[in-house]
Amino acid sequence: MSSPPQPRILAVGRALPPHYADQATLTAALTAHWSRQHFNPDRLAQIHRSALVEGRHLALPLAEYATHDTFGKRNDAFIRVGLEVGEAAIRDAMARAGLALADIDHLFFVTVTGIATPSLDARLMNRLSLKSSVKRSPIFGLGCLAGAAGLARASDALRAFPAEVAVLLSVELCSLTLQPEDLSIPNVVATGLFGDGAAAVVLGGGARTAAPAAPRIVATRSVFYPGTEWVMGWDVVDTGFKVVLSAKVPEVIEAHIAGDVDRFLVEHGLDRGRIRHWIAHTGGPKVIEAFRAALGLPAAALERSYRSLREVGNLSSASVLFVLADHLEAGEARPGDFGLVAAMGPGFAAELLLLAW
Repeated sequence: MSSPPQPRILAVGRALPPHYADQATLTAALTAHWSRQHFNPDRLAQIHRSALVEGRHLALPLAEYATHDTFGKRNDAFIRVGLEVGEAAIRDAMARAGLALADIDHLFFVTVTGIATPSLDARLMNRLSLKSSVKRSPIFGLGCLAGAAGLARASDALRAFPAEVAVLLSVELCSLTLQPEDLSIPNVVATGLFGDGAAAVVLGGGARTAAPAAPRIVATRSVFYPGTEWVMGWDVVDTGFKVVLSAKVPEVIEAHIAGDVDRFLVEHGLDRGRIRHWIAHTGGPKVIEAFRAALGLPAAALERSYRSLREVGNLSSASVLFVLADHLEAGEARPGDFGLVAAMGPGFAAELLLLAW
């Protein structure tokens, strides 16, 4: 029995909120707030500098965050702004793919920075006038992992429906999860690292005609690390989502990722030397470096991940999709090339996708 045809990535669209602040401005605003609680401003500036982020887009104008002082107000903003950037990302992706909105058969939606029922994908069905037969799959809670995991789940669906089109949408408005009274190191680190944005990926089933430059998703791999719930996630408190972020995240990655990648590749007759394109989540400088060191990659292999981190910060699940968009737009891939998409997140877990051109 022959294998189902492999889905292809047809296009990636992106959208960023219009409000932007450079890192110095954000550091100064937090210093002014936290200095009233006797927090060491030099320590805050040091942590923010070490994130290597130059600036970030924000869901709201910086001055408005003080008025969004409850979980309800922040979540209302998540729904309002999330719909705006989510719609923009989908329209951008579909235009790049040369397809009409009516061509969408599956809509996968991932986020970890806000909640809504009906979920944002349902509300976008109405805003975009999508056909009522679209199969929706909203996914919450995978965090930074979800961009790669969503791609994998969308490709799984298209193996069953090879003539159809799937869209993966990631919307992450990390700034709306800020806990202004939390002086813990994980929260301080998060305030220097995470930004806001949305990304949408259009995938076509293998039976559809696609441009030669559209990479095939050859295979996917999920890896769960038992007993690591403490590494990353949220504590849900009265004021919203309080970040859980262990300093041992890089250690967990460095201990596992090389073996996970090697076992995945060998099943397809490959090794690391055959991978020309490395598309890694922008978890932060220490996370990217742990990934690079564990796999023995040259610094240039992850330059797009570092550049995305500098320019827009860590966008949680959208980050790896932003890096994927940069790779596709560069047009460097040639027939016969292989690429690896990798992201890690709450669970703790890893998600890997093997691409081929």
